[in-house]
Amino acid sequence: MNGQSTHAVLHGFPLLASLSESELQRLESMVERKTAPRHTLIYLADEPSDYLCLLASGSVKIGIYSPDGREIIKSIQHPLTVFGELGLTGEQKRSEFAAAMSRDVDYYVIKVEDFKYLMQQNFRLAQSVMLCLGERLRKAERHWESLILKDVRSRIVDFLKESAGERGRQVGYETLVKHGLTQQDIANLVGASRQTVTAILNELRKSNLIHFNRNTILIRDMDKLN
Repeated sequence: MNGQSTHAVLHGFPLLASLSESELQRLESMVERKTAPRHTLIYLADEPSDYLCLLASGSVKIGIYSPDGREIIKSIQHPLTVFGELGLTGEQKRSEFAAAMSRDVDYYVIKVEDFKYLMQQNFRLAQSVMLCLGERLRKAERHWESLILKDVRSRIVDFLKESAGERGRQVGYETLVKHGLTQQDIANLVGASRQTVTAILNELRKSNLIHFNRNTILIRDMDKLN
């Protein structure tokens, strides 16, 4: 977190923008800072859903395991987002796992009951949480529809466009996305084999639509990527 204070980090969360200075100080007294090395599980399915997490740095994958043990990534969380929030909706036990994807993931945990108290005291915070939950539900629906209705190439293109829209940096016609995902991670996210993902990414590169390495993807022209 580059030596930032807890107060400064929490102040940067869009979800918490409505908190007054005194409310932010109260939140600061309620949270506990934690660090998770890469590949460490932050929580598991079936554990009590009694706290939520505020991601300060790094990336975290949220997922489930299929009956045959395959990992299925439902979403990837990036800095200044909240995860593990379903306890706010009444979830008693977690339905998914969360794991650190990058080196030294820094995050804060807060008890669900404490966060609910803040929501009761601040209507705008409660409204922001509802909007966040609604957007995540819509995103999850789009993801599952994509898995059901689209072929693998289309799902990979959707992943590239969504990543560019959320975290891309525009450079002329090109868009640079820093991601840090392995091709296996992408495969687990789009519901395909690693070999298929590798083949399609190489095909897109040969067509000069993208360039990629271990940490970045450069989309040459968003309008031509389809």
